[in-house]
Amino acid sequence: MIFNLKKIIVVICTMPLVAYSAPKQKDLKLWYDKPASQWEETLPLGNGRLGMTPDSKISNETIVLNDISLWSGAPQDANNYEAYKKLPAIRKLLIEGRNDEAQQLVNKDFVCLGKGGRGEPFGCFQTLGNLQIQYQYNGNEINSSQVTNYYRELNLNNALASCSFSYQGVNYKREYFTSFGSDVDIIKITADKKGMINCEIGINRSEYATVSTDGLILKMEGELESGTAEPGMKYLAKVKAETKDGKITSSDKSIKVEGASELIIYVSAGTNFMNPSYIQDIQNELDAAVTQNYNKEKKKHIRNYQNYFNRVNIDFGIGENSSLTTEKRLSNYYNAPEKDLALPALFYQFGRYLTICSTRPGLLPPNLQGLWANQIHTPWNGDYHLDVNVQMNHWPVEVSNLSELNLPLADLVKRMVPFGEKTAKAYYNAEGWVAHVITNVWGFSEPGESASWGISNAGSGWVCNNLWQHYDFTGDKDYLADIYPVLKGSAQFYSSMLLKDPETGWLVTAPSVSPENSFALPNGNHANVCMGPTIDNQIIRELFNNVITASEVLGKDAGFRESLKQKLKEIPPIAQISHDGRIQEWLKDYKETDPQHRHISHLYGLFPAHLITPQSTPELAEAARKTLEVRGDDGPSWTIAYKLLFWARLHDGNRAFKLLREILKPTLDTHINYGAGGGVYPNLLSAGPPFQIDGNFGAEAGIGEMLIQSHDGFINLLPAIPDLWKKQGKVSGLKARGNFTVDMEWENGKIISYRIASPTPEKVNVKVNGEIKEVMAEKL
Repeated sequence: MIFNLKKIIVVICTMPLVAYSAPKQKDLKLWYDKPASQWEETLPLGNGRLGMTPDSKISNETIVLNDISLWSGAPQDANNYEAYKKLPAIRKLLIEGRNDEAQQLVNKDFVCLGKGGRGEPFGCFQTLGNLQIQYQYNGNEINSSQVTNYYRELNLNNALASCSFSYQGVNYKREYFTSFGSDVDIIKITADKKGMINCEIGINRSEYATVSTDGLILKMEGELESGTAEPGMKYLAKVKAETKDGKITSSDKSIKVEGASELIIYVSAGTNFMNPSYIQDIQNELDAAVTQNYNKEKKKHIRNYQNYFNRVNIDFGIGENSSLTTEKRLSNYYNAPEKDLALPALFYQFGRYLTICSTRPGLLPPNLQGLWANQIHTPWNGDYHLDVNVQMNHWPVEVSNLSELNLPLADLVKRMVPFGEKTAKAYYNAEGWVAHVITNVWGFSEPGESASWGISNAGSGWVCNNLWQHYDFTGDKDYLADIYPVLKGSAQFYSSMLLKDPETGWLVTAPSVSPENSFALPNGNHANVCMGPTIDNQIIRELFNNVITASEVLGKDAGFRESLKQKLKEIPPIAQISHDGRIQEWLKDYKETDPQHRHISHLYGLFPAHLITPQSTPELAEAARKTLEVRGDDGPSWTIAYKLLFWARLHDGNRAFKLLREILKPTLDTHINYGAGGGVYPNLLSAGPPFQIDGNFGAEAGIGEMLIQSHDGFINLLPAIPDLWKKQGKVSGLKARGNFTVDMEWENGKIISYRIASPTPEKVNVKVNGEIKEVMAEKL
């Protein structure tokens, strides 16, 4: 709900609002002294649509190319329209405590009719392909022992990557960016001696690709498999090389450059996803980039990127290890974090960088891999998981002052609603719309293939939280009116499908699961399917309250609003406390089969919701603390990030920082992992493993929650600052609910200056050094 920050007891502000001096964005770079040896060491570049990851090898360079819309599959209807007829039998078994039998029936008659994967209609996010550049040096194979001064970096201040080295008396440099100007990939290669650049440029993809040349333009095009009788997604990539003094020729499948001192390579690419004119657009973008002066293009790119990135500054200090290569910083950090105070700030800003580079208004939200992939069949299809992952991708967006980058998710959900309405009828004979655990660019809303994970119906309610956060932070009533049908439709679904539990009298979901987790029945069997898991109850409580508030703000649906108020009296409480003092994950106090399970869904009320807080529900907050103690601190990277967020909400900065150290453990492992062992790769992308971008965004959100919280009726400055950051620090540009912008500076754990600003000057309550004060926000 929108918090009225003016209803807190007023304490006269005695601390002057000292003018704040924003810290400079210094040393915000990842750097290395060698090329990437595997993809997880490459540097990610993107402009919200296109992406590339160069390995910057000296002789044979591979630059992986991506387009966020490149998906196999097609729209499908995988609903089982007979499923709702089995609902009474499933519910009867659940009421009788025969959950294992109910699960068998769900698997038989209550899952989707389709399957996931690249050969199926569900499809998967795929790599666009590889740009290959083979360099020649004086016509000979390179002697690696003669290569000196190798340097490779990604500069977060300007979204530029580069590498440089010396060989046989020549200094070479390559500069890469995915332009926020002309919307193409650009690589500039220079040598400080005339005519020393010689290379052959190719492009390839392991399947569904035709490579050719059209004059001096290299092309790759194809059509992916749809899994249906309908055509698949079509794509096209064009590569053009420009040089002032060299010779450019082409063969059937490559471009050759000889005797150049400077070479600029342009890659323009796209798909026909929601764009029938993609072929002409690709050519227009290529023409515009080629005719633009390189330095002007670069300046436009930097200016457009910095319009987002420069909104937030963060400074915790530096340390003796802060000047080391990024790999060495990661290797040293866990055991000596005090020697690199700058790494958490870099990691936070890297998260913001990834958001800016992986989405833009009017396009798609970041998927499990953002927009970067080096495989045809990406892990978990590179899809949008609705049981924490896509939500986590967006948790930091508002507080990190990138609010408009939440809008692509809202657009994705709006497109999903018509499909979800069919699913609600097919499986529950319910009103409104529902989505379960996975979705894609095609609007998939059906249950997954297996009851153990696929029958969770919390996905649609959960993603409504993300949509609500944009309104909560901005107060934009036009946006609220736009998403209101989505929120209302989700509430209609839950309101019409709830079942009265004969044992408690509560209205509960059935069937459902606590995401991907299982419990033991008295007969010794394990089951996932249940009634009213805690997460469902919390999501429904939050959603109903948000829809009630929205209907009041917009002045509509008074009757529906009253019906929701009545239902709120009949659903289970926020949480039950189990026999051992922890938050109970299920409606019944079942025995856990995996106490350290990666999902911690029953703490949804602690985060992202604010149903549980140390101030308003201290007993539940303590039970949440005990839950986290048993769950442990390890797991896949996204799990570690989620636990970081929980501890920050519990105002335990040192424990939250311990989780940050855990996620910053370096790894090169790429196997599919569901347990312990998460961390980050040398390029700071989070490792499940394999690469999943949600760990980056979750950790970024966690750092934000350590610095500022605004969910409990006031803006709380430094609610969970760890001891290591207390000596001194400053941040500017963070956002709080109500459309407030916050700057602050501290020493020895105490705020010494702060500034609260908003578009319209108004009073706001702020907790500063443990005291709640009413201050007048400055005009932004």
